[in-house]
Amino acid sequence: MHLPPGVWIAALAAALSAVPASVMLVSSARRRAGRRRHAHHLLAAGSALIALAAVAGLGVALTAHSQTAARLIAFGMVAGAVTLLAGMLMLPGAADTGATALQHLLDGLAIAGSIWFLGWSLVTAPTRLLGELTPEECWLLLLPLGVAVLAFGLTTMVSVRMPRPRGGSVGVGAGITAAALAGAGISGGVCQQWAGVVLASALVLPAGLTVIAVAARATDREPEPAEVDTTRRGAAVVFLPMVVLTGATAYQTLRTGAIGTVGAVAGCLVLVALVGRQYLALRDVRRGAQRLREREAHFRGLAHTDPLTGLANRRGMLRVLTQEAFHGAPCVLLGIDMDGFKSVNDLRGHDVGDRVLMEVGGRLRMHLRPGDAVARLGGDEFAVLMWATEDEAEAAALRLLDALGAPYEQDGGVVFLSASIGMAAAETAGDVETLMRNADLALRYAKLRGKSRVERYRPAYDRTLRRRITLEHELRGAIERDELRVVFQPVVALPSARPVGAETLLRWTHPELGPVGPDEFIPAAEESELITKLGRWVLDQACRRLAEWLRDGYDVWVSVNVSPRELHAPDYVGHVAEALRTHRVPPQRLVLEVTEHAVATDLDELCRRLRALRDTGVRIALDDFGAGYSSLGQLRDLPVDILKIDRKLVVASEPLVDVVVRLGHRLGLEVLAEGISAPAHLAVVEASGCRFGQGFLFGGGVPAEHLEARLRAASPEHRVPAAAGHGRSAISAGQIAPAVDGEDASG
Repeated sequence: MHLPPGVWIAALAAALSAVPASVMLVSSARRRAGRRRHAHHLLAAGSALIALAAVAGLGVALTAHSQTAARLIAFGMVAGAVTLLAGMLMLPGAADTGATALQHLLDGLAIAGSIWFLGWSLVTAPTRLLGELTPEECWLLLLPLGVAVLAFGLTTMVSVRMPRPRGGSVGVGAGITAAALAGAGISGGVCQQWAGVVLASALVLPAGLTVIAVAARATDREPEPAEVDTTRRGAAVVFLPMVVLTGATAYQTLRTGAIGTVGAVAGCLVLVALVGRQYLALRDVRRGAQRLREREAHFRGLAHTDPLTGLANRRGMLRVLTQEAFHGAPCVLLGIDMDGFKSVNDLRGHDVGDRVLMEVGGRLRMHLRPGDAVARLGGDEFAVLMWATEDEAEAAALRLLDALGAPYEQDGGVVFLSASIGMAAAETAGDVETLMRNADLALRYAKLRGKSRVERYRPAYDRTLRRRITLEHELRGAIERDELRVVFQPVVALPSARPVGAETLLRWTHPELGPVGPDEFIPAAEESELITKLGRWVLDQACRRLAEWLRDGYDVWVSVNVSPRELHAPDYVGHVAEALRTHRVPPQRLVLEVTEHAVATDLDELCRRLRALRDTGVRIALDDFGAGYSSLGQLRDLPVDILKIDRKLVVASEPLVDVVVRLGHRLGLEVLAEGISAPAHLAVVEASGCRFGQGFLFGGGVPAEHLEARLRAASPEHRVPAAAGHGRSAISAGQIAPAVDGEDASG
C-alpha cells in the first residue's frame, strides 16, 4: 500500500456521505405505489450497492491489498449501476413497456460500444493520450467505465424520446452516469494508487447519488400524452454510433494496420445492438400496420353501418349494389319509407322516433331471407336488396307491409305507422345510380297513390315525377300570381235538402298546366311543407266570405279542412283566433275538419290540440270516419262535435251507416254523411236518421256567388236579419259540420 492512510480515510469518509442518498430513496419509495414504488426501490437498492461497494472497497484498501479492493469496488459498482439503470427505465414515461425498455437498452448499447471503442483507441495504443499513466494492468477499470458509458447512452435516448416533463428522468440518468464514472475512478485509482483520482471520485460519488435521490422525486408528474410514437423520435441518434465506430476503426487501421480484438468486439457489439434495435423497430412497424388495418376495417365498418339501427347505411348499400347487383343473378331493390313518421318526431320527440326506427330495423331483419341485404338510407327511409324475381320480391314486399304496419308499443302510448314500398329490378337499370333512382321513383309513386302500398317501377313514372317537381315549383308562387281560388260545396239538411253550410275547397288553375286537381297538388304541398301557407290562405278566404254571408243575413256556417302538419304547428291556434277576430266571425260558425289519419299519429297530443282549438269557440269535425284509423274507444276520447261518414261507407254498407249514425247520436255528436251522389245513397242516409248530407247529388264545389244564389233562393223564413247574422245558426251548436266529396280536397 503506497498511499498514506490519510488518503484512504478521507476517501472512506466521502464515500460514507453517499449513504444518506440511499436512505432518501428508501423513504421516497414508501410514499409511492405501483410502478413508481418499484422504480424507487430499485434506485434505492442500486444506490445502496454502490455506497456499500465504495465503503467496503476503501475499507479493504486500508487494511489489505489494493488489487483485491479494486476488484470489490469494480464489481459492486457494476451491480449497483445496473440496478440503477433498471430503476430509471421503470420511471413514468421512460419506458412504458418491456419492448420499449429493450429498444432503449439496445440503442444505449450501440452508443456505449462506439464511445467505448473510441476511448480505447485514444487511451491505449496507438494514441496513448495518458502516456505513462495509461492503466494497462487495471483491466477491472473497463467494467465500471463500460456501465458509465451505457448509462450515458440510455440517458441520451430517454432525454430524446421521453415525453415532457422529462427533467426528473434525465436527472436520474445523469446521476447514474456520474456515480458509475466515480466508481470507475475509485476502482482505477485504488488499482493504480492514484490518490487524487480516489479522492475526487469519492467526492463525486455522493454528489451523483444525491442527484439521483433529488431527481427521482421530480418524476411523479404524469407525462403529457405523446402526439407521435416516442420510440421513433430521435431515430437519427442511433445512427451516430455507426459514424463514431467507423471513424475510430478507420483511425485504428490507419495507425496500426489492424483493427484488433477490442475493435472487433466493439464493432460486433454495436452491430448486434443496431440489428436488434432495427428488428424491434420492424416488429413495431408490423404491429402498427396490423393495428392500422384493424382500425381501417373498424372505421370502414362504421362508415358503412348506420349507428342507430346497426343496419348498413347508404354507403354500405351502394357497395353491395356495386359489387353484386349486376352479375347475372336476378335481384330487386326495394325502397321503403315510413308514412307519417315525421309526426312521431314532432309530437313524441326524437327519442321515441329513434326507438321506432330501431324496431323498424329489427322487423326488417326478421322478415328477410338469408342473403338479402337491408340498409337504412337516412331518416325513415330504408332499402332492401332481394335476390329474387319481381313476383317473388312483390310477395315479400307485401309481407313487409304487414310487418311494418303493426303497432309500435312505446313509452307513453302506441305509435301507428304504415309503409310505402317501391320496387325496381336490376334488369330495368344499367347501373347502380339508375337502379336506386328507379326504386325511389316507384316509392314516390306509391306515396302518391295513397301510401301503404307496393308499386313496381314503370318508365311512365319519369313523366309523373317531372310533373310532380313542376307542380311543387309552380305552387310556391301560386298565391302571389293569383292562380288559386276557393269554391264551396254545400251541406244540406235532410230531408229538406236546404243548404245550411258549406265546405271550403281549394282549386288551382295554372296558365300553362291548366286546371290541377287537389289530388295532385295537395300531396305535393304536404311533402314540400307548403300546406301551412296554403291552409292559412284558405282559412282567411273562408272567414272573409263567411263574414259577408252573415252580414247579408244568411244563416250558414263554413268548414275548412286542416292537415295534420297545420294542426300541429305551434302557432295554428293563434292564427285561427286571429282570423276570427279580423273578419268578426262568430267562432261557432267555423268548423275545422280533421281527417281520421291524424288520429293515427298521437292521440294524446291530438286531443290537446283539438281542445285548444275548441277553447276558441270553433267546432271540430272528424272527417272520413270509417276509413280505418280510429277505433270506438278513441272516438269516445276525441274532443269533436261532428262525425263525417266516409263516402265509401255510404256507397257500400247500409248497415254500417245506421250503426255509425246511432253511435254518433249516443255520444252526443252530430253526424253528416258525405259522398251522396245518387238517390239510393240518399235513401240509405235518411233511413238511418242522419240529419245532414253532402255530395254531388246536392252539388259539387261552386264559386261563392253560386252558393250565395242558392242560399238566396232558399225559403225566406230561413233567412235571418243582418243584425242576427252573427248569432247562433238555426242548427244547434253540435250540428255544425262540413264535407268533402270523393274527388274534393281542401287546403
